[in-house]
Amino acid sequence: MNADELGISSEVSEKLTAVLTSSAGKSHAERWRNVCEQVAGLELSPAAYRHAWDEVFADWTESMGPRPMWFPAESSDTNLHGWMKTLSLSRYADFHRWSTSHRDDFWAQAIERLEIPFEKKPAQILDTSDGIAHAKWLVGSQLNIGQSCFRADPDAIAIIQGEPDGSRAEMTYGQLEKLSCQIAASLCEFGLKAGDAVAVFMPMTDLSVAIYLGMVKAGITVVSIADSFAPPEISNRLRIADAKAVFTYDQQVRTGRKLPLHATICEATEIPAIVIPEGDGLECELREQDKSWNDFLVDNQEFTPHVAGPDHVVNILFSSGTTGDPKAIPWTQLTPIKCAVDGYCHHNLKAGDVVCWPTNLGWMMGPWLIFATLMNRGTIALFGDAPMSAEFGAFVQNARVNMLGVVPTIVKAWRTFKCMESCNWSAVKVFSSTGESSQSDDMFYLSSLAQMRPVIEYCGGTEIGGGYVTSTVLQPNAPAAFSTPAVGLDLEILDEDSKPTESGELFIIPPSIGLSSSLLNRDHFETYFAETPSTESHSVLRRHGDHLTRLPRGYFVAGGRVDDTMNLGGIKTSSAELERVMNQIDGVKETAAVAVNDAGGPNSLVVFAVLEKEVQTKKLKIEMNKRIRVQLNPLFKVKSVHVVDAMPRTASGKVMRRKLREQIGS
Repeated sequence: MNADELGISSEVSEKLTAVLTSSAGKSHAERWRNVCEQVAGLELSPAAYRHAWDEVFADWTESMGPRPMWFPAESSDTNLHGWMKTLSLSRYADFHRWSTSHRDDFWAQAIERLEIPFEKKPAQILDTSDGIAHAKWLVGSQLNIGQSCFRADPDAIAIIQGEPDGSRAEMTYGQLEKLSCQIAASLCEFGLKAGDAVAVFMPMTDLSVAIYLGMVKAGITVVSIADSFAPPEISNRLRIADAKAVFTYDQQVRTGRKLPLHATICEATEIPAIVIPEGDGLECELREQDKSWNDFLVDNQEFTPHVAGPDHVVNILFSSGTTGDPKAIPWTQLTPIKCAVDGYCHHNLKAGDVVCWPTNLGWMMGPWLIFATLMNRGTIALFGDAPMSAEFGAFVQNARVNMLGVVPTIVKAWRTFKCMESCNWSAVKVFSSTGESSQSDDMFYLSSLAQMRPVIEYCGGTEIGGGYVTSTVLQPNAPAAFSTPAVGLDLEILDEDSKPTESGELFIIPPSIGLSSSLLNRDHFETYFAETPSTESHSVLRRHGDHLTRLPRGYFVAGGRVDDTMNLGGIKTSSAELERVMNQIDGVKETAAVAVNDAGGPNSLVVFAVLEKEVQTKKLKIEMNKRIRVQLNPLFKVKSVHVVDAMPRTASGKVMRRKLREQIGS
């Protein structure tokens, strides 16, 4: 390829060619590391990086596993390396093996490294006397996990809030703690008490972080609701959680559009709303039971945090199952520890690191961002609009973001529109990707935006509090591939006959801090443990539902869900929720919603429909998208509709979605 095709000058092209030529004959790792080091100051385009990568790995074969795009330095100052040294371990594989064979020791040391403060220290780290499926952690301890978020210097920056116009505001740890205490005191004055549930229907802002932590300090349970949900789904979640009140803004401005959040709440519920102005003053009319932010907030900035046992519920999040109601998953005071440990070990978060992950409190990555960053004494970077514009890229640049998290769909858009290529992201040390299956080309492109930094693939779930399979900065990093099970837990891959295999259904080997121990509206044991298979090595396995494939050199790739749950736009939903809405359409007898993974990219929604009368497919698709937008979520979209005479079913009557996917493939 010539210089024009690579998007670089002829001078830079000559230097790149010289670097590639001079490194010939070396190993792949030596050659690629040498190339990345020598071209770092040349402002290579993504296309030029890709050309160089293809040249270095020209003789790489599929049997060798995924092509690495980043290799760790020979000497490492990472968190993991420092921990391994204290154990006299030199290989990461040995450390992971220790973390799962000595789980109580691992978690005890993790808690010590995070310096988690206890009112009363645990008498026992792990108790499995009632069986592994009913494991108890930190037995006898008393704490408020919110206090773990304020271990940094009070003058250190806790939050950077950026806006599309380039303006920025900063909040120190000391300011955040005072505001969270003021909010906790205000909640008590409002008549709420520890154990009550209060919803948050807000975008991710510095104020929503303070509200979240204020509730945690007060012992009040946060009910997380995504700010994109429609009124019926908001109402359903408020009912399940028995929420007593809800925090919201009067409106939300996104990509120049005003979205009426308070009006949405009014349509969804009669419970009181505490309403925050998006601008200088409220632009909505409050109901009698509602309260403005200024009237809610008391002057008192002193508050003694509520102390409770490790199983006290700090957050209720929702993750769809295979029935109409979403699963309501309680996060206890244990779950934030999992978030922070994954941040410490797998994302190498350190004190002072600036962490940006476009998200909201309705998705588990919102609370994860708060706990993983602040418990590791970092800085949360928040942007007040969608992360799809050059303005977001400028914010990442100017805030000197060190860890940038993404959903693969975002990266695909960046790659299509090339909107981030003029940004200087040299401060980025690591990326992370979760929420959907990644594509190799997209993740390589992402890495090239920051001079080939590693992309930590991170796959887990709300009921895990983090990841079960991920990557590290101690192992070669390959695009769209995982390199290890998460520290502190392990996994088994089984085929349909419950035999170990290289490609099949993923089961988690418990116990681990972070794994859920209860559900509000399901039987927890029935959901995760009943009738799960066992192996020669492990008598108890925990069901998760993902498909996983083990590749050469220890890598893994995810293959989506094996059950009826899917990720659409980074939000988990169930086929049953979608079908319930679409089955209401006139002329529709039955539908089956199927997630299709396009070439390793994010899930697309394909619908099979059995009709009672003739309906044009085009009109049917329009009506389906309209109802899904209004009743569920405007981020969910039907890609295509297939009309069939009947659904393929098992002997027990269950729809065989695998057969439907095969029809799409044919």
